[in-house]
Amino acid sequence: MSALLVEHFVPLMFAGLLLVLLSGLPVAFGLAATGLGFGLLGIGLELFPPALFQALPLRIFGIMQNETLLAIPFFTLMGLVLERSGLAEDLLDTVGQVFGPLRGGLAVAVVLVGALLAATTGVMAAAVISMGLISLPIMLRHGYHRPLAAGVIAASGTLAQAIPPSLVLIVLADQLGRSVGQLYAGALGPGLLLVAFYLVFIAVMAWLKPQCLPALPLEARVHREASGRSGHRSLGLLLALCAAAGWAWAQVHEAWVNAWLARSTPAPGDEVLISALAVAAALAFVLATLNRALGLGALSKLAEQVTFVLIPPLLLIFLVLGTIFLGLATPTEGGALGALGALLMAAARRRLSRTSLREALDRTASLSCFVLFILIGSTVFSFTFNAADGHVWVERLFASLPGGAWGFLLVVNLLVFGLGMFIDFFEIAFIVVPLLLPTAEKLLPALLPGLPPEAVMVWFGVMLAMNLQTSFLTPPFGFALFYLRSVAPAGPWRDAASGRTLAGLSTAQIYRGTLPFIGLQLAVVAALVVWPGLVTRALEDDVAASSSALPAEGPRAEPLRLRPGASVFDLSPDPDRPFEPLPVPPEALDAELAAREAEALRDLQQPAPSAAPR
Repeated sequence: MSALLVEHFVPLMFAGLLLVLLSGLPVAFGLAATGLGFGLLGIGLELFPPALFQALPLRIFGIMQNETLLAIPFFTLMGLVLERSGLAEDLLDTVGQVFGPLRGGLAVAVVLVGALLAATTGVMAAAVISMGLISLPIMLRHGYHRPLAAGVIAASGTLAQAIPPSLVLIVLADQLGRSVGQLYAGALGPGLLLVAFYLVFIAVMAWLKPQCLPALPLEARVHREASGRSGHRSLGLLLALCAAAGWAWAQVHEAWVNAWLARSTPAPGDEVLISALAVAAALAFVLATLNRALGLGALSKLAEQVTFVLIPPLLLIFLVLGTIFLGLATPTEGGALGALGALLMAAARRRLSRTSLREALDRTASLSCFVLFILIGSTVFSFTFNAADGHVWVERLFASLPGGAWGFLLVVNLLVFGLGMFIDFFEIAFIVVPLLLPTAEKLLPALLPGLPPEAVMVWFGVMLAMNLQTSFLTPPFGFALFYLRSVAPAGPWRDAASGRTLAGLSTAQIYRGTLPFIGLQLAVVAALVVWPGLVTRALEDDVAASSSALPAEGPRAEPLRLRPGASVFDLSPDPDRPFEPLPVPPEALDAELAAREAEALRDLQQPAPSAAPR
């Protein structure tokens, strides 16, 4: 019986975790209970020694010292403060007025505001619920196709999963052992590509079925001039002037910033883009402020409204991401800067009340504790799992798949896509990703032979983030669908603005409306597989810079790692990896060390050179 348990220890551990989770026990405690329970069983079966578990408190203490995870409460607080300050309402109203005269203009406004909320809040639930409460009644009031309206809102809300500063990217960076800034840089291009896909789809639908996406009626356009003009011409001239200023800055950015930072490598493209947009936004805000302060009347009401509502959050986004991409701040420091900026912005708009601040702090503390407890539980589980050579079992399982690395990539995407419909991304990142990481590090570099392993893993992480975003939109258990269902009227409801009684939105209509957007997201995931440069191009300059900064020397010896089961007092244990022998025998290392000591003694015994005459 003992031999049978030892042989099937790892599959039994998976089955035990599944039973514990199905029992209704919270995920964090279920993970820890499974890890500790099977750890005691493994000690009883003499699968590994008891001394190995003396390293577990150190592993948990290391989690508490992880400064990267501090970015989670900072960015969460930043988003919640902006949400409480009415940012979503102002953005949807203003952007809706800009694109309202066009067919599908409200849908375009929802997509653009969803992208802005994703870049400020980073929390999907806040984005979906905010836009569901604000924009859905307006779209239904003006005759939008109901499934399409629901699909646009749910899909735009999930942009918070892939566009920096996404919480998904922070967690994945920690689990993959990569820099958060690298994942931010790699995900920026695919996130903007997905936004472009959404906008193109809405434009095509407005052309093919104009009755499904009507324009905003004239009486609903409130930001108009006294003469009756819409003010779009003034807004267009302001945008053209600011775009020219941004383009001019992009031409001199590399020379000026490299001289400022004493940097010799080319400026990355994402850094140039963020800085150019920041210059353009700052110029628009300065011009609008001067126009209002001096009473010049050069800008229309619409242009001023767009500037004062849109530019402050944009500048905050550019400030946070720009300092991270420039290397002036770590993601944790950038998150702290963003949280402070959000508090100052809300206070300047006189929307920072004691109640809203307390609610934002409470939700931030709740989410941070939730993440930390799940991480601790998954660490306990993975500690026992790897001590029993579970990573070897997973590697053999995937090695038997047809197609090699391509088969592994396909199965992983299908697995993450399926799990994302049932469990939250925190559980996927903390449970599934660490189990797949050793196999991914061995198989995936073969798919991209011209890139360093670090860039390959960033590509893998961005692909997982985009995949999770797709799964959160997929029926029947996509989280974005539940968030929208919680705020959408299910039955007939009375519209306060028009006084009419309108039909509600059924669950089937919500499901049907998301199907085209699921296809668009899968197309972006496929594009990342076919064209990995969408992710890795943003990292090429960083890799080149780091490579040029390294001294020209031979390969270094890998650190000695223990076999699973070795004593914890021999060396610092790393049960996550198998034993790797030293590349040279110990006698050679001792001889080299003795030679270096002798050379150092000779240098000390030589007389110091006399001072040169002045």
